[in-house]
Amino acid sequence: MEQLKRVKFVNKEKTQFLKTLKARVDQYFIDNNIDKSANLKMKFKTFVMISMYLVPIICLYVFSPLPTWILMICYIVSGFGAAGVGMSVMHDANHGAYSNNKMVNKVLGITLNFIGGFDVNWRLQHNILHHTYTNITHVDEDISQRLKMRWSPHFKFHPAQRFQHIYAFAAYCLATLSWVFIKDFKQFYNYSQNGVNKGTKIQKAMDLLKLIVSKVVYWIYMLIIPIGFLGYTPGIIIVGFLLMHAITGFVLSTIFQLAHVVEHAEFPLPNDAGNIENEWAIHQLQTTADFGHGSKFLTWYTGGLTHQIEHHIFPDICHIHYPKIAHIVEETAKEYGIMYNNNPTYFGALKSHYRVLKQFGLPNGKFDLANA
Repeated sequence: MEQLKRVKFVNKEKTQFLKTLKARVDQYFIDNNIDKSANLKMKFKTFVMISMYLVPIICLYVFSPLPTWILMICYIVSGFGAAGVGMSVMHDANHGAYSNNKMVNKVLGITLNFIGGFDVNWRLQHNILHHTYTNITHVDEDISQRLKMRWSPHFKFHPAQRFQHIYAFAAYCLATLSWVFIKDFKQFYNYSQNGVNKGTKIQKAMDLLKLIVSKVVYWIYMLIIPIGFLGYTPGIIIVGFLLMHAITGFVLSTIFQLAHVVEHAEFPLPNDAGNIENEWAIHQLQTTADFGHGSKFLTWYTGGLTHQIEHHIFPDICHIHYPKIAHIVEETAKEYGIMYNNNPTYFGALKSHYRVLKQFGLPNGKFDLANA
């Protein structure tokens, strides 16, 4: 990933935006005597999300064989639970935002492995490539060209992408299924080769062992034991497993895409010197969007990812606090003349994402999203 070594943010205007914003947010926590990590509400939510994922799986074991319709309900609930764990628990933990105790963050971060992912890869892709280089083509892997999708106007056009606004949402259902069987192995190899994973040979060997063990454990308890020892037919378990991942993949993919691949979100390219001529924090506002602030349930379930702007600037703050600091971010942005992109509702953001997919699916799909 040679381009990664070249991309730098240059604050040409010498703006004090980030310094001012950090001071105001810090003062909010001081004035209200609040810790930036998880509070009691967050801990209760952690219990709910993990239970939503685990309890249906436990029922699958304890009451086997369940009637098919009950089994499918278990997989559906577990699918939403897995998405909840991903958005609300492991996400904060792998950012170091859940607790001031590193061991707590490490343990809760590993919950990703138990829902089919791999925490080491995730931190490299998400914390480094995505959070630092948001919406920068060929660097931010969250918008990389895969599954015949064109999430950036700067990628080469493929004829199949004319229909991506139609097939995209089906493709999103495959996202976590890809983690389980293919993506994590490919990522581990690529990151080891291109320098994104900067660990020593011994560290990489230990990570590879951890990757293999975590995948095998997941395959055993999700597929091998239910099929081989619990009295279920292979077809029923496979259908339920696919249904669960379709739900998890769809929820996770749409929530993250609605924050970056929408109207008014920008896709800047480095100049010839490899510079993004902007302050990093302003770049985050220009490439990121909030949505659905008015829905308390959506904000609760998605782990505050409806407040994606706040998360990108303050990834080390537990998401439970984002609704309270959002107005500080918005007011400071307006003070500095920076657009605060916020779609009022989930469905409004979904429609915006659909329109962008449709536009990017055209051969000349490079257009000014800021004025779309």
